[in-house]
Amino acid sequence: MTSDRLFDRATKVIPGGTYGHTSPASSLPRHFPSFTRKANGYKFEDVDGNQWIDFMCAYGAIIHGYREPSIESAVDQIRKNGSVFNNPHEVTVELAEKLTSLIEFADWAVFAKNGSDLTTWAIRVAREFTRKPFIIKAGNAYHGVDAWCDPGMGGRIPSDRSDILEFKWNELGQLKDLFAKFSNKIAGVILTPYHHASFAASEMPNKEFWQGVRTLCNENDAILILDDVRCGWRLHSGGSHCFFDFTPDLSVYSKALGNGYAISACVGGDFLKKAASDVFLTGSCWNDAVSMTAALYSLRISEERNVAQSVLQKGKFFCEGIEDIANDNGFEFNMTGPPSMPYPWFNGDDNLFLIQKFCEYASQEGLFFHPYHNWFISNAHTQDTLLDAMERSREAFVNLRKELD
Repeated sequence: MTSDRLFDRATKVIPGGTYGHTSPASSLPRHFPSFTRKANGYKFEDVDGNQWIDFMCAYGAIIHGYREPSIESAVDQIRKNGSVFNNPHEVTVELAEKLTSLIEFADWAVFAKNGSDLTTWAIRVAREFTRKPFIIKAGNAYHGVDAWCDPGMGGRIPSDRSDILEFKWNELGQLKDLFAKFSNKIAGVILTPYHHASFAASEMPNKEFWQGVRTLCNENDAILILDDVRCGWRLHSGGSHCFFDFTPDLSVYSKALGNGYAISACVGGDFLKKAASDVFLTGSCWNDAVSMTAALYSLRISEERNVAQSVLQKGKFFCEGIEDIANDNGFEFNMTGPPSMPYPWFNGDDNLFLIQKFCEYASQEGLFFHPYHNWFISNAHTQDTLLDAMERSREAFVNLRKELD
């Protein structure tokens, strides 16, 4: 197959062939393609010409569908005049104005390319403002590829995490104990809107969690940082903190912000503006007018079409449907987390055998279901598309039941 030949070539010139979340080892190497040729709407085509109904949406980067026409048209217009210059393009100011008008606590915004760029920068801003060393995160939470938070082991030394503390998600008592143990030394707490750890069912915050976190940060003069990189615009058009009813001090966005164009943003309150200006931030191509234009139009679409509510409703329809099909075939199966970005979980499947086999059978039906990562619903998924996917998933559940029996 073309995909196999390309991967063989890649291994000779790229460490691992493909790496990180696109590595074959991170999914199903003999059943998923390694390379994509093109995509449109809710579908993509691999280099062997196979068509896939996509439920990964470029790992969350696509919210309006691949090649959304109004975004592509705006990008084509801006590209005629160039993209990266010596100075920022005026769209930089427009995008910052848009974000600060959308997000009620935001008084300023800065931009980069990846979520990691700004989660790492945000913890530095917290340290600059508070003059304290320690950062608290939830155990097994993913905040990027930098050494203080990455999920791997290679190239890391103990000092990389000497000032990073962890507690168990939803366990406010543990968080309170850390504040007590490291009194007046905690610069900030960085958390995702809900807990989406790898290789485990997603966990929503309990009723007291976010207000408890906010209170502890207030009482201890610590900065509350929301890593909204993965969830942003899929839960609420004003940011995921609105969905869970709390207010962070800093919030970081990426993925769906640019609908496939590389951009990230951090917003914050006015009291952090000086600290933000004192923490150096730059990148050769970070003032990319094309990506900023894509983000500006993506935000407008999200607001005008109420996309967050739309994908939540579509996700609810899909999740309930696929759970019913699974139960019809004798499986205890739940779509955990928010329905706009659910994580599939077979009860008792701690070694992940069932989800791997299910996704393998689903791949034979042209469904791109990931076994170890939450899925994503885009607004390009229609009800007919979702019904089609459900029927295809029925075949996968039937085949899985036959194999087990």
